[in-house]
Amino acid sequence: MTKLLAAAVAGSLILAPVAPAFATTATPSPQSRLDLLTTEDGMAGALSQVRSPGDATVTRRSGTAERGTGKPMIGPQGRFRIASGSKPIIAATVLRLVDQQKIDLDASVERYLPGVLRGTGDGAGIDGRKITVRMLLQQTSGLPEYLNAIKWKEPFPDFLKVALTLKPTPRGSFAYANTNYLVLGMIVTAVTGKDFRQVSRDLILEPYGMRDTYWPAKGDYGIRGPHAHTYGVHPGRPQGGEVDLTDQLPTYEFGPSGGLVSTPEDLNRFWRKAPLGKMMARPVQVEEEGWPADARYGFGVIRMKSSCGYAYFVAGDMPGAAVISGRHPAGRAATVYVTGVPKNRQHLIDAFVAAMCDR
Repeated sequence: MTKLLAAAVAGSLILAPVAPAFATTATPSPQSRLDLLTTEDGMAGALSQVRSPGDATVTRRSGTAERGTGKPMIGPQGRFRIASGSKPIIAATVLRLVDQQKIDLDASVERYLPGVLRGTGDGAGIDGRKITVRMLLQQTSGLPEYLNAIKWKEPFPDFLKVALTLKPTPRGSFAYANTNYLVLGMIVTAVTGKDFRQVSRDLILEPYGMRDTYWPAKGDYGIRGPHAHTYGVHPGRPQGGEVDLTDQLPTYEFGPSGGLVSTPEDLNRFWRKAPLGKMMARPVQVEEEGWPADARYGFGVIRMKSSCGYAYFVAGDMPGAAVISGRHPAGRAATVYVTGVPKNRQHLIDAFVAAMCDR
């Protein structure tokens, strides 16, 4: 996580998991954990929502929806950029296509994108004939991370072409890279003949009742509908310090790896219906620095221990927002997000644990 944060300050967009230690021995007050984010961590606003197995919801808010106005933090219908929170939704889309026998998890990428994954230069070892769809989903393909090799300057380069020139990681071992989900989006488009955005709407967003979740259009720098203002360092102008980023980020460009806009309500709807059994089948061990002990990664979903048992979740951030969203095996779904990126990521995790484990 440290490398990715440094890259963001240098001019790259973060679309990464939040992954410090998941260590909470006691369950503190959910509201106090949320308030810590808007006081000690200086976030403008923070929100948590929990949905019980019986569909009862509890929402807590802290801070303001816009600095300098005194407006209360927006409620759970407020939209925000969910960054890597997009990955489980893409994974669920792929699994629906597996059900329809349009994708085989153990087939090579070559079957669906012939000749596309061929590395050059330092990436000469990249070969789509040796990479399976399952590897992409589980981040074990060896594809390198493109974010660390680009600058925030439009027009952006072809991200996959950039990745194919970079040294791959060991195939078969976990190595988080947004490139994996970029390629998954390409496969979804190839096997359906439709843009992956439309396919995810048809197969996941609409059937799951995620009415307020959408893929921004090209050139759409803002957030449609109700939303809080978001704050952070602009990736292309880090010398400017913290600014209002609400209408300054073209998340369209990052597509399946992190381009969705959603709400806490919609994310909790997703977790209530997501096929977790399939998404966590044969999870792989996470051994990268900065991840919690004993973490396992499935298809866009992380499993780790909390103070009330296992948690299945996704986490992500980009300048202006950070989120952790997931569910407990008992069926409680929880989402916590802030309108910035806190320096102390443990505080965000503690807020999620407190919300999810509160009974």
